[in-house]
Amino acid sequence: MPSGLIALALGGFGIGLTEFLIAGLLPQVADSFAVSEAAAGWLISGYALSVAVGAIVLTAATTRLPRKQVLVGLVALFVVGNLLSAVAPSYSVMLVGRIVAALCHGSFFGIGSLVARSLVAPEKKSRAVAVMFAGLTVANVLGVPFGALVGERWGWRAAFWAVTAIGVFALAGIVTLVPGWAGETRSSAVKGDSGSISADGLRDQFRAFRSWQVWLTLTATALSYGGMFGAFSYIAYTFTEVGGFRSSDVAWLLMVYGVGLVVGNVIGGRAADLDRDRALVLALLGLTVTLAVFGLLAGSATASVILVFLMGVTGFASVPGMITRVTDFAHGAALAASANVSASNVGNALGAWLGGLAISAGFGYTAPLYVGAGIALASVIVMVVAARQVRSPAQQADQLM
Repeated sequence: MPSGLIALALGGFGIGLTEFLIAGLLPQVADSFAVSEAAAGWLISGYALSVAVGAIVLTAATTRLPRKQVLVGLVALFVVGNLLSAVAPSYSVMLVGRIVAALCHGSFFGIGSLVARSLVAPEKKSRAVAVMFAGLTVANVLGVPFGALVGERWGWRAAFWAVTAIGVFALAGIVTLVPGWAGETRSSAVKGDSGSISADGLRDQFRAFRSWQVWLTLTATALSYGGMFGAFSYIAYTFTEVGGFRSSDVAWLLMVYGVGLVVGNVIGGRAADLDRDRALVLALLGLTVTLAVFGLLAGSATASVILVFLMGVTGFASVPGMITRVTDFAHGAALAASANVSASNVGNALGAWLGGLAISAGFGYTAPLYVGAGIALASVIVMVVAARQVRSPAQQADQLM
């Protein structure tokens, strides 16, 4: 395994921790700054909105720069944002710190995925992306309990100091371990990858969006995340109100889900390198079935544990393949890779909104699972259409444009 992939994974781990640990620290932060729970919640929602915006804006702004330099700058921005949060004298300064840290999120994973795949042979590109995203999935497992544990022992600021330190290590790793040619056009030539475009102009980046397959993949990405997060956003209520679990059980149940994400990431990366479109259809279909069955069996504690694990597996198994698919049809355009991250955040918001509407309409706490299954089924349909069209001569020409 190229050492540069480890550095990218460490960066992904730090960024993932920043995103997830705040959930376990909100009460402390709210008390510290004497703000309401709703105001403290903006430290989460503001972060998510900034991810979606930053993914496009920063990628577009840095399109002429070498990708390693961009990654170094993004991780430096991440360090500055978390340092601001750690020393924030007021709520408004901390919110600014969260926004600054979030701006690097989407571009890091978008550009980082292109760098990761350039470090290995073409037949291993999805596995390389999965290695980079392994940091994010591990952070999903550890983020909330890490934040809660550190916050309880040393205060919430200590958690942000720890993440800042991780960011510094990731920055040093990327500087020293990621080669300067990684992710550039000539690296694709060295590795035998075809169809890459130059990263020299923003016009070239936007030209990638002329591909119908890029739009289909972005749509499938948004819907797949919408299905998973439509259910996940309210899963604590499903556990306690339907499954009969205690509130104290939710933390370890979420860790089971997080372990499923890690497993799904590994399986999905390997499967996508063998037969990507088939692997994507099967992963999305698996998510659809898992959510629907979960809705039926949510009253069983045993079934809930098994199904929340499978929800993590099937929910993340499509991620490596979706990223390599969109970047293949976008001919290596970094803007399309970052747009895929934005699409996932749009899907998160859509799924959470629809799941909340279902609860408000009186359909109960299993309703988000069925809503998620419906959204995931739509992603299956889109992916099947995309896979069938790519076999046509017209779409094959589109891939080689």
